[in-house]
Amino acid sequence: MEDHERISMEHGAGGEIMNTFLKEAILPLFMKATGEIPIEYMDDSAVIDDIVLTIDSHTVKPVIFPGGDLGSLAMCGTINDLLALGALPRAIGLALVMPEGLEFSQLKTILVSASEVSHKTGVAVIAGDTKVVGNRDLDTPIITTAGIGRRHPFMDANLERAGGRNTRWLSDNNLNPGDKIILTGSVGDHGITILSEREGYGFEGDVSSDISALTDVMDAALARGGVAAAKDPTRGGIANALNEFARKSNVGIEVEETSIPVKDWVASAGEMLGIDPFSVGNEGKMLLAVHPSRAQKVLECIRETENGRDAAVIGIVREDIKGVVLKTAVGGTRILEPPVGDPVPRIC
Repeated sequence: MEDHERISMEHGAGGEIMNTFLKEAILPLFMKATGEIPIEYMDDSAVIDDIVLTIDSHTVKPVIFPGGDLGSLAMCGTINDLLALGALPRAIGLALVMPEGLEFSQLKTILVSASEVSHKTGVAVIAGDTKVVGNRDLDTPIITTAGIGRRHPFMDANLERAGGRNTRWLSDNNLNPGDKIILTGSVGDHGITILSEREGYGFEGDVSSDISALTDVMDAALARGGVAAAKDPTRGGIANALNEFARKSNVGIEVEETSIPVKDWVASAGEMLGIDPFSVGNEGKMLLAVHPSRAQKVLECIRETENGRDAAVIGIVREDIKGVVLKTAVGGTRILEPPVGDPVPRIC
């Protein structure tokens, strides 16, 4: 980046512009810590001294919406980032920045929601910070959550069944040709819900975000074994997450469009607004790369969980293609490009 350039929304939107910004303008400035999964891997979490750490700032507008709010979003997002690396979440630090004039009723809703996730998952909030700024400087609250975890007790047996890979974690660079790609549920629910509430669109159907902590899904998958990598497709959706898998593992991924679960109301809204549900953020789904000998059993186990009932095998890892290739519903193929930025900003 040149000194005269200015930050745009795309620099924090989870797409290619943000990835380039992080690699060129931020990561080179900091000392590199030695660890199994260092920061330059740009995975969902990092590992140092066998401690898994992740941190996220959450800003969504509106802060309360069908299916969730800023509180549940922050807690679940951080828990899922830890789970995606093969960690068992242990605790969270939570920092809250509030605009002057925020209604106590809205704050209570957000904090009660966060506490409900904490109690349900057993992940305690053990530290925090609170700030208030003028309402001219901030229009909605921002929650920053830092999560810590330890290696999941199922990971040793899981990776043995994944084909003898030489890693202890579910890192993005751990895919091998032949691995099946499992998506744990429908895509686009969260992003389209936020857009609907923000703009006042009256989409038909049960419009609701998919915010969930995916502890049950990952417990089931790791218990069955064979999972090589996992990623929650938040900003940039599955299009961005699949491309990160392919780029970091130096493989290609072929995906079947008809196998990807998309709710009718999401598909209709996306068509009307010109938004691809594959590029919209999700907050309660996971992408898994699973050894082909274990994929069907893993899928069956996931489908028995509360958050994985609509799981499906959507693709396969290949070494004879580059990037992500989508086999379309009409019989053709197209490249599934990573988005430049999230088409619906401020959704997480």
